[in-house]
Amino acid sequence: MKKILLFTLIFSGFLLAQDRNNVILDKNNKPILIGEVEISDFQKGPFSIWFDEEYENYQTDSLKMVILKENLNLYKITIVLGTWCPDSRREFPRFIKILQECNYDFGNLSIIAVNRRNNGKFIGAEDLSIKAVPTFIFSVEEVEIGRIEESPKRDNLESDILEILGLE
Repeated sequence: MKKILLFTLIFSGFLLAQDRNNVILDKNNKPILIGEVEISDFQKGPFSIWFDEEYENYQTDSLKMVILKENLNLYKITIVLGTWCPDSRREFPRFIKILQECNYDFGNLSIIAVNRRNNGKFIGAEDLSIKAVPTFIFSVEEVEIGRIEESPKRDNLESDILEILGLE
């Protein structure tokens, strides 16, 4: 019964997202997102299983969040991720939680989902010099000021973001 329910959820999520042409089946016949996507794409179907769990379980660093809340909206952010990638499945929901708690202007956010070859379906992920996913790119007036690749280098995402913004 659980297998039937899981299959139904996965298939219905696949059909819903497929309407926007951003879900494809990988070589193992598993759905992955590709191209320009929205946060709502991760809140349904097979992607919500890992997104929701990681989002709910992540506790932001409250002291660092105070500084981020005051400064993060000054930056445009581009995220390149792979829904097939364990690092993306861990870091992307955490990053979105940070943005939401900062009341980030999501009009300044671009999310590009790529396949295993970092191809984003004509979106230009190749032009972004993506070496690993996820990659979080911070820009001011179309000029990149820094990026986080794969996972935070310091204690957490908040620390890496503050360092990129020159606030720590």
